Amino acid sequence: MSAQPPYRIGLGYDIHPLVPGRPCILGGVTIPSTMGPDGHSDADVLLHAVADALLGAAGLRDIGYYFPNTDPNIKNINSGLIVKKALEEIKKLGWIVGNIDVVVIAEQPKISEHIAGIKKSISELLEVGEDQVGVKATTNEGMDAIGQGRAIAVQAICLLLKA
Repeated sequence: MSAQPPYRIGLGYDIHPLVPGRPCILGGVTIPSTMGPDGHSDADVLLHAVADALLGAAGLRDIGYYFPNTDPNIKNINSGLIVKKALEEIKKLGWIVGNIDVVVIAEQPKISEHIAGIKKSISELLEVGEDQVGVKATTNEGMDAIGQGRAIAVQAICLLLKA
């Protein structure tokens, strides 16, 4: 076995359907919207992707392993707790977050005026500076369920460093 480098990269992805009347929470920030992601937890698709990026970089299982959507005890759980658990797991293995970059893929809601708040929220959860968090948004140009405004997806990538 060769020596491991002092860094790891992880990729996270999540997608949720959008439904009327559900709160739209992205990155721990409530975004005004008539539609919100549906799910077993608070359905914060952004934080789910972040948690999976962290766990994957450390070679760990995905968030469904730690927080199965069949567990009634975690119904409507705050996704910030999911990220905190992922951070705790990577720290046990001697990793810290170098940076995280996310892209929200959605026709709605528009998040540009909320990006600063989302970056602040993520940086606090991950115990890193806001300059270590990238957040951007794009659309699917009217194609597929995302493009038709029926779903929202997020991709996240992170760099872990040996502590």
